[in-house]
Amino acid sequence: MDTLNLPPFDYKIKKTGDNSLIYDKLRRKYVVLTPEEWVRQHFVHYLASTLLYPTSLMSIERGTNYNKLQKRTDLCVYNQHGKPHLLVECKSAHVPITQEVVKQVSVYNQVLRAKFVVITNGLQHFCWEVDFEKQRYLPLQQIPAYDISEDR
Repeated sequence: MDTLNLPPFDYKIKKTGDNSLIYDKLRRKYVVLTPEEWVRQHFVHYLASTLLYPTSLMSIERGTNYNKLQKRTDLCVYNQHGKPHLLVECKSAHVPITQEVVKQVSVYNQVLRAKFVVITNGLQHFCWEVDFEKQRYLPLQQIPAYDISEDR
């Protein structure tokens, strides 16, 4: 797998037949190790260990409906009240972050209404704060760390 622009962590990988599996601590099971999953697992670890987001507030591939279509979010972090706080779209390291990717996560967030949106391919990371009243995305220089005061 590719070296990413995220902190390394102690991951568990095993082989099953032709597949490599990586242990996902959020889902508490081994999942197929795809290039996108490699990025997602690194990003989960980064959020938890560096930015101090509690893993108990994270959810992977939760379904949501948009225009009668079932969509799945790569990673969503909720606040203490169960409201989406940070929506993360992960791509493999070889997938460029384009306007189409930004549009994809924006569509998901029309339903979820997370305060922050992140797009990462493990090499580049982009974050926006969403202002729903003014209907705009404000680019941020860094991904905000967990702040328990926002949950009150």
